Amino acid sequence: MILSQIRKICVVLVDRANYGRLKPVMREIQRHPDLQLQLVVGGTMVLERFDRPMDEVQRDGFDIDGTVYMELEGSTPVTMAKSVGVGITEFSNEFRRLQPDLVLLIGDRYEALGAAIAAAYMNLCLVHLQGGEISGSIDESARHAISKFSHFHVPSTQRAADYLIRMGEAPETILTVGCPASDLARELPAFVRPDLLNDRGSGGEISPSDPYLLVVYHPTTTEYGTEAEQIDQLLSALGEVQQPTVLLWPNVDAGSNRISKRIRVFRDEQPRPWLRLRTNFNPSDYHLVLRGAACAIGNSSSFVRDAGYFGTPVVLVGNRQNDRERDVHVTQVQPDGAEIVSAIRRQLAIGRYQPSTLYGDGQVSPRVAECLATLTPYVQKSLAYPRLAQQRAAA
Repeated sequence: MILSQIRKICVVLVDRANYGRLKPVMREIQRHPDLQLQLVVGGTMVLERFDRPMDEVQRDGFDIDGTVYMELEGSTPVTMAKSVGVGITEFSNEFRRLQPDLVLLIGDRYEALGAAIAAAYMNLCLVHLQGGEISGSIDESARHAISKFSHFHVPSTQRAADYLIRMGEAPETILTVGCPASDLARELPAFVRPDLLNDRGSGGEISPSDPYLLVVYHPTTTEYGTEAEQIDQLLSALGEVQQPTVLLWPNVDAGSNRISKRIRVFRDEQPRPWLRLRTNFNPSDYHLVLRGAACAIGNSSSFVRDAGYFGTPVVLVGNRQNDRERDVHVTQVQPDGAEIVSAIRRQLAIGRYQPSTLYGDGQVSPRVAECLATLTPYVQKSLAYPRLAQQRAAA
C-alpha cells in the first residue's frame, strides 16, 4: 500500500515488561517503509531505582521522543490513583507535541491507562495489544478499560480475541492474534553467558550451568496490606529449598515497599550464598535467564506467558494471575511456605515441559507492523452488538 505520507506510530512504554514485549514490534515499525516510530517512555522506565530501563532502550538503537515522569512516591493505593491523573496530564502534553497518527499501547498497567485516556480524549486512534485477558488485581480492570478506549486490538490468544468480541468490540478491529514477546524469544542465542547472572546486583555467585531458580514477586493491589506475610512465606520456602536463586525486586505497585523491606531483612539476617538479588535485566537477557531457569517462582505474568514458550516449569504463587490462560508448565499454589516448597520440588523433579505456542508463534511483529500500515484509523467507537444482531437477523 502506498500512503500519501508516512504514518507516525507513537509507542508508549511504561515498564521493563512493556519494552520486552514491544521491542520486536518497534523494530518492525522502524523497518517498514510506510511507518515512522515515535517513542514515549514513562512510569518506571525513567526511574533510577529501577535502573532507568529507558537507557537500555537507547542502547538498543531507539530514539526516545518524549519522557513522562508520573510516579508519585509511596507505593500505596492513593499514590497509584494520583499517578494515573498525573499521567493523563503529561501524556496529553506529549501527544499534542508529537501529533501521532496512531498510539500503540500494551497490557494492563495503570500508567498505560493514563496514556489511553489522554489519547482517546484527544481523538487519537488507539491500538491495544494483550487485551481480552483475565488476571488478578486491579490490572484486569485497567486492561479492560484500555480495551474499551482502544479502536484496534492485537490479543495474544484466540480466547482473548473471543472475549474482546463478547465485550462488544467489532471483529474486524482485531488485527491479528499473538504476543510479540514470542518473536524475541525465538531470536535468543543458544546459551546463557557465564557473567549474565552476576554482572550486576548483590549476593552469591550463581552459575548458569547449575540448576537455578528465578523468583519475581509483585504485590497484588487488591490484597493491599498482606504483602509482608505473603513474601515471608515465599522467602521461607526458598530458605528451605536453598537452590541457587536469582530474585528480582518487585515493581512499583501499592505494597511494593513492604515486599522490598522483607527481602532486605531476609538478605541481611544471615549469609545466604545461594541467593542473588537483581534490580533488572534487559528484555533479551531476562528471557535468556527465564529460559535457563530450572524453575520460575512467583507471580509475574511472564511466568504464565513467556515461560511456556521455553517449557520452563513454573510455581505460580498467589492470586495475581488468577484465571489467566496458561499451559501445563504452571502449577499454582497459595502463598503458604509448605505448599510452595512442595510445588518447587515437584516441578524440579518433572523437569522441562514441551514448548508452547499458546501466546505466540514467534512471527507476530511483522504482522502487527503491516496492519499498522494498512488499517483505516477512526475515532468514534460504538458497541458492535446492534450491528451484529442486525446482520444475524438479516441472514
